[in-house]
Amino acid sequence: MKAVQAYRFALDLTPGQERAVLAHAGAARVAHNWALARVKAVMDQRVAERSYGVADELLTPSVGWSLPALRKAWNAAKGEVAPWWRECSKEAFNTGLDALARGLKNWSDSRTGKREGRPVGFPRFKSRRRTIPSVRFTTGAIHVEPDRKHVVLPRLGRLKLHESARKLARRLDNGTARIMSATVRLDGGRWHVSFCVEVDRAQQRPARSGSVVGVDIGITHLAVLSTGELVDNPRHLGAAQTRLRRLGRAVSRKIGPDRRTGQRPSQRWVRASARLGRAHARVSNLRRDGLHKLTTRLAREHGTIVVEDLHVAGMLRNRRLARHIADAGFAEVRRQLAYKTEWNGGRLVTADRWFPSSKTCSGCGAVKAKLALSERTYTCTTCGLILDRDLNAARNLAALAAQVDSAGSGPVAGRGADRKTRPGGLVAEKRQPGTAPADQTGTVPPQGRTTNHALVRAH
Repeated sequence: MKAVQAYRFALDLTPGQERAVLAHAGAARVAHNWALARVKAVMDQRVAERSYGVADELLTPSVGWSLPALRKAWNAAKGEVAPWWRECSKEAFNTGLDALARGLKNWSDSRTGKREGRPVGFPRFKSRRRTIPSVRFTTGAIHVEPDRKHVVLPRLGRLKLHESARKLARRLDNGTARIMSATVRLDGGRWHVSFCVEVDRAQQRPARSGSVVGVDIGITHLAVLSTGELVDNPRHLGAAQTRLRRLGRAVSRKIGPDRRTGQRPSQRWVRASARLGRAHARVSNLRRDGLHKLTTRLAREHGTIVVEDLHVAGMLRNRRLARHIADAGFAEVRRQLAYKTEWNGGRLVTADRWFPSSKTCSGCGAVKAKLALSERTYTCTTCGLILDRDLNAARNLAALAAQVDSAGSGPVAGRGADRKTRPGGLVAEKRQPGTAPADQTGTVPPQGRTTNHALVRAH
């Protein structure tokens, strides 16, 4: 099975090598800003000409937004814009132009409705001091040295790794991997190199192929499994909050940059800001490590994993729980399970966002009309079942796997979940007379259950 995955290693650069990497990252920023200024100038000129009544055929010729068009324009003007262009690899300029091409395409697709999700804004100019230095290499000599402690990149030469690259080197030696690109990036005060690799993975099967487990994500416990296992939430951000506050106060006491007056930051501010950044990076690394260990264990052990389609962006609007939700990494758990179940030969089932996993009794199937968030113990008034709220939800998620087997793959809108009215209402749906209303997932609610639909009154 062919799969594209990344291998990330920390680098130990010499001062000269760090200056060279920064020069390449600066070259990418210069190319990006020049191309963006050119595109904006042409767009503004065409808008001004239209305001004066100029015919479309007489307007200033438009500029291509594709990467080949931007690269062609850059090659024609780089002698005047960047006389030093020979000092850097061509991949540095290609990095900035490619980022701009992607940004323009995303902005255009978002405006025309081709791209789902939140609206994408127009690309912005990259600041020298606020932009994270990064450069990507797609061509040239990119390989791992035989000692597995050094990598070779175009124009940058031989770079020392902070750790051994034996995992990647073994695959390269066996011919089961091919490096597609390499990205050097400054993250948390340390340089890293990430290899995008096409890997030929062997077919694998979970340890228990017939096992079905429901995973309920929460704050009190990071994950509650339908098997009864409770995975503790380490709360890395909460544990480091005292240190982060102290470092933040230390930064605020220093003379920082001021864009209004053009004031440059002091060296003490730079050092204090770097300490704060390293502290945040440590929290991020601890969280990433814990989530990878959890999702890898679940994907290797169970054949079917059932999770919820949580609206994390909406949950983050709760000011009381936003920091705890972000610290747990709800969306990251599902993202990692999506590709790890595929790698290990398992299956991931996603329950519908409106499935009442917490309100439904896992014993008799009765659904409560309301269940406050403060009620941590589920008590069924029909059959008398008393169970932990999260464990009850995990068991209901595990039961959905049988419905998927009978109804086919895809999200499951189980047991007629009620929709809550959105602020401002929802658009009235059009349907033929005599037919049942369809929910937002395209499934028809079961007959005999009521579904709340907010209709917009036509004026």
